[in-house]
Amino acid sequence: MLFSRFYSAFFIFLLLGARSHGSSFGNNGRQKSSMFSFGRFWSKSVSHGDSVDVESDNSGKMHAISHSKADNGNLESSSPGRMSAISHAMAVSGIGANWGTQSSHRLPPETMVRMLRENGIQKIKLFDSDYDTLKALGKSGIEVMVGIPNDMLATFASSSKAAEKWVNKNVSHHLSTNNVNIRYVAVGNEPFLATYNGTFLRTTYPALRNIQQALIKAGISNQVKVTVPLNADVYSTSSSLPSGGDFRADIHDFVLQIVKLLSDNSAPFTINIYPFISLYIDPNFPVEYAFFDGNATPVNDGGTNYYNMFDANHDTLVWALQKNGFANLPIIVGEIGWPTDGDRNANLQYAQRFNQGFMEHISGGKGTPMRPGPIDAYLFSLMDEDDKSIDPGNFERHWGIFRYDGQPKYLLNLGTTNSGSLIPARGVIYLERKWCIMKSNAKLDGSDVAPSVSYACARADCTCLGYQTSCGNLDARGNISYAFNSYYQENNQLDDACKFSGLATVTRADPSTESCKFNIMIKPYYGSAGRLSSCIPKTLTLVVSVAIFLLTNL
Repeated sequence: MLFSRFYSAFFIFLLLGARSHGSSFGNNGRQKSSMFSFGRFWSKSVSHGDSVDVESDNSGKMHAISHSKADNGNLESSSPGRMSAISHAMAVSGIGANWGTQSSHRLPPETMVRMLRENGIQKIKLFDSDYDTLKALGKSGIEVMVGIPNDMLATFASSSKAAEKWVNKNVSHHLSTNNVNIRYVAVGNEPFLATYNGTFLRTTYPALRNIQQALIKAGISNQVKVTVPLNADVYSTSSSLPSGGDFRADIHDFVLQIVKLLSDNSAPFTINIYPFISLYIDPNFPVEYAFFDGNATPVNDGGTNYYNMFDANHDTLVWALQKNGFANLPIIVGEIGWPTDGDRNANLQYAQRFNQGFMEHISGGKGTPMRPGPIDAYLFSLMDEDDKSIDPGNFERHWGIFRYDGQPKYLLNLGTTNSGSLIPARGVIYLERKWCIMKSNAKLDGSDVAPSVSYACARADCTCLGYQTSCGNLDARGNISYAFNSYYQENNQLDDACKFSGLATVTRADPSTESCKFNIMIKPYYGSAGRLSSCIPKTLTLVVSVAIFLLTNL
């Protein structure tokens, strides 16, 4: 049986107990940009004692976090002072969240919308215009940003009629018929990302222009504004300081085309900012600058002090806009967040520390040094998505503040609930309480073990396995069982999904550990007939997969 070197190497990693100091599997390929880099400047400006060594012992790092102001050493409690401090401001301006749908098992949109309302999340950013999702948002009062995927840009760039048809079907219809509060159309998603190598450079602006014209023709351009969510790699700084900010030279004119159209139509500039990525790709990045605790030595920019990466990054954009004559263009932070698994710096403690710190940072409405006032932001993201590409890294499937089943991962006070914490989804239907594990008498060095694990991980989600991840302390048998169970649950606990050449068995004893959760899948949601027809039922997928597996092992 032919398997990629990737999964063969991963299996060897499993047998070693996942304790080597290598990076977890899948961290190659396309990555989100680290924005611009202050690393060189900070390494010269910050004392060595202030910078935390990410290579140091993890227990020491966790100890430091447990005594931080954002964490207070307990993820299950929060001071009343913190709750009251953010409740008023956030209840007024509201916080948004990104709602992605790249999951093998989605919660029904109606369940999701109820959860949004109960948590006081007043704005949602979508990556497409799924009919069922938009219909469920009708009459909810939640502000909606609908998305146009990058692969549709060329169509709309070349055809104004196609743009008009899309606007009528996906915006006008939902405004008038379903009473959906659509406020923005996101044209593309980070289309100028450096790793796209210019693929969408020449189609983004024409598509944006045609969508804007379509909104005008439909008579809704005052209510619905266009925008283009961009990654922070579209700008850089010549001085390693915010005041040196300008748009990247190779795309400068392309960005200004977009900026001018946005300005002419009173539309916002949307930017995605990820301090986590800076930490992920640069081992010398000063950890404290990723957070909002005020523990970092400030970076001084002409008398203005920057105590965290977000403010510095945000204001680099402000300087770039100002230098090009658009000092007052509104800015939306389209994505900001921290993942909880899939990397040694992606964990519950850091995610809680970052997201709670961000909420407190923006709650007073003071903004950043260059842009005082409320910040319009969307947390990334609402839910974990187990079907997302892991090319950027294994953490890509773990950005949610909620698990795949709508359960909160950690205490997070958005200032919108009486309890000061997230409210879980209600009415979630789970499959039976049973798991697929490796048989106790199965030999670890059996010839079928490696291909079985490779097969399971290639078709399910093994991103919680790896160095300093939530399941990083499992032994070899535990790692194999985790892979088997992931495949079993993703295939709706069908009997044939727990065979693996006789290596596996079903158990009703929960194999989870204190830090490693062996999931039970939720009941699959297939949506409307249109969605169902585009999704091959799990049973058929399993039959085909098992047949291939058996034939290639003959």
